[in-house]
Amino acid sequence: MKNYEEAIGIDVSKKTLDAYCYQARLHKVFANDLSGYKSMIKWVLRVSKTRDVFYCFENTGYYSLKLALYLDSQDIVYVEESPLKIKRSSGVVKEKTDRLDACLIARYAWLYREELEASTVKRSSHLELGRLLALRDQLVRNNAGLKGTLKEMQVLLSSSTTDAGCTSLVRSIAYLQKQIKGIELRITDIISTDVEMSRNYELLSSLKGVGLVIACQLIYHTGNFTRFSSWRAFSSYCGTAPFGYRSGTSIHRRKQCHYLGDRKMKSLLSMASVSAIQHDSELHLYYKRKLAEGKDKMVAINNVRNKLIARAFAVVKRGTPYVILQQHVA
Repeated sequence: MKNYEEAIGIDVSKKTLDAYCYQARLHKVFANDLSGYKSMIKWVLRVSKTRDVFYCFENTGYYSLKLALYLDSQDIVYVEESPLKIKRSSGVVKEKTDRLDACLIARYAWLYREELEASTVKRSSHLELGRLLALRDQLVRNNAGLKGTLKEMQVLLSSSTTDAGCTSLVRSIAYLQKQIKGIELRITDIISTDVEMSRNYELLSSLKGVGLVIACQLIYHTGNFTRFSSWRAFSSYCGTAPFGYRSGTSIHRRKQCHYLGDRKMKSLLSMASVSAIQHDSELHLYYKRKLAEGKDKMVAINNVRNKLIARAFAVVKRGTPYVILQQHVA
């Protein structure tokens, strides 16, 4: 971004916004609603004495989304940054207050203003896709918990069909399954009505092990394959990329995946890899070859995960479905 004259750090909570002007060294609290946003903009323009201002705040999900939508609608430059980046740039901080958090965010924005990139709001279809995927995941977890409870009760009871508790659980499970099916239909509608997402979904579906959920999650987390420059960058984001660990001559460990990463994507890729090993002859041979080289089972599965990520980015970039070359070998 250009060299702005003022950076405003905002600590976003459910009901309030703590705004801090870094150069003016002023702090004020506003409501986290439309009137609060308007009041904050007026206050910033009054105390900063310049219009060359940009705003910075942490990505806190739904709480920060409303603010981002408003700033985007007013063509106001803002940066929605990862909380971890801001926290690690702040050094050792022993106190925790909303005012201090806003001050640290403003400090981060000012120090890194030349390196930061302005954020933009995702399209409404993309935002709805993310909400539905998160809701589906929650319903699936709830459904699995109810199934586990039902299974335990059936073991204990002599006649589970006449028990009121079991009957209620069966009805709840059926209802949740119906809701999950409805969400999946809506996800399919969103994908089919968006030309770019529909195209990439069809390409991803050509990969063995990639179904509706993993394909949609890939589309959502990659911003429909516009957020990451390469599959290696996305692998690092997911936590599947191995990194070296060396220091001097005495510390020399084997490469390992970093614990920081999107655990949900990593888990989905693991399940997709297991399925791909069973149904894709190339990946099956690749997995067996890694085991024969003496690699641990989980290391070999991680290799397959990265293979899937590389294939996903390749088919989208190339614009053609994946073809198993081995089936054309004479």
